[in-house]
Amino acid sequence: MNQGQSEHKPLLSIITVCYNAADNLRSTIESVDRQEIDPRREDAYEHLIIDGASTDGTLKMIARTDNPRRRTISEPDEGIYYAMNKGLELAHGEYVMFLNAGDRLHGTNAIERILDAVDGVVLPGIIYGQTMLIDNDGQYAGERHLRAPKKLRLGSFRDGMVVCHQAFVVLARIAQPFNTFYRFSADYDWCVRCLQHSRRNVYLGDEPLIEYLNEGMTTRNRRASLWERFRIMTYYYGLFPTLVHHVGFVFRYFGSKKGKARN
Repeated sequence: MNQGQSEHKPLLSIITVCYNAADNLRSTIESVDRQEIDPRREDAYEHLIIDGASTDGTLKMIARTDNPRRRTISEPDEGIYYAMNKGLELAHGEYVMFLNAGDRLHGTNAIERILDAVDGVVLPGIIYGQTMLIDNDGQYAGERHLRAPKKLRLGSFRDGMVVCHQAFVVLARIAQPFNTFYRFSADYDWCVRCLQHSRRNVYLGDEPLIEYLNEGMTTRNRRASLWERFRIMTYYYGLFPTLVHHVGFVFRYFGSKKGKARN
């Protein structure tokens, strides 16, 4: 299934991967469709939905939306990171970002904020911002335990996923395919590899860029995800520095578990 086709090469490709996501996808689509775009920016963005051949009402719900910038591809795939790679292959934009089912762009000017950052002689390799957490009802659920730094460097990810994957906008020509060897943390590995090729990173300020649904695949598979991330960190940053950093991760992990037990 293919909906909509932009006549211009967009500056930004927003890629949404989903499967049987009728309950969560609507809010994601609405957050894209309510963006206020300068009418002179005909080539502002495209919204590419990569669906894994959903059998619920996902496709019917998408079909009822009206946005000529949206394209939908629905076919079986082998999982979320395979779908993301398909999105990268099909995207036309100069920049790419991922906004999964249930996640939302914050406010009505998120896209304009991203596009305004594309200036200067050297195009930013990475444009990034802050993330707020939301629950299944779309209500504010708190801040991430890691905040995006005002100065993002390759070494920043030694501290973990300091920038939420959804708030990490990448120049398409430096965007690497996701390593599908990893089941839960390929997004962390991807961010590090993209940073290796970025000459300039632009911070969008303290206002949230993304509203992240706090019940994703990584959240549901917390322990396996942390183990994968440890292996990735060791590969890029070395075993001893990673062990030192993980002392703090352990305290933070058990502190969050204890906090939940009290509630």
